[in-house]
Amino acid sequence: MLILVLGIILFLGTHSIRIVADSWRTKQIEQGGAARWKGIFSIVSIAGFAMIVWGFGLARLSPVSLWLPPNWTRHLTASLMLIAFILLVATYVPGNRIKALVGHPMLLAAALWAAAHLAANGTLADSFLFGVFLIWSVIDFSVCRRRDRNAGVIYPVIGIWRDLLVVGIGLIAFAGFAHYAHLWLIGVNPL
Repeated sequence: MLILVLGIILFLGTHSIRIVADSWRTKQIEQGGAARWKGIFSIVSIAGFAMIVWGFGLARLSPVSLWLPPNWTRHLTASLMLIAFILLVATYVPGNRIKALVGHPMLLAAALWAAAHLAANGTLADSFLFGVFLIWSVIDFSVCRRRDRNAGVIYPVIGIWRDLLVVGIGLIAFAGFAHYAHLWLIGVNPL
């Protein structure tokens, strides 16, 4: 579990700098340049992510069971993940109504991913990983929305076809991941 914990600290620590030290971050970018900042941020984030994957894999070899999830949580997880995939796509398609409405759809997608997986998994490693990500994403979403309100940020809406594109790509991505990639990457058939 130590590697998993360290990975989460590295990954979410880098992603939390703007929450806890935004002025320090701005100063670092001004002094060293945006490219340098992004490079260091990326290296530390990738290292943290790799440690999360490695540590979670190690923790799954000798799981500590906390509770046994009921079978219906699989359906809840699949439903929440469908919405999470649509939100994730909304992050990258400019001018869609979902982004205009929520402002930071990736953070909501992360919160849904974490909540969904908390419901369907009952080991210590699952509870730690998904619980920490759920708490972090809710806090970060709140901070980002407040920052947007204070700055008067408005996300534009271009047209309905952007919304349809988001939903269509989200549905296709969810279907592909749920039916093929999740089993291949994670070793668990979610459906």
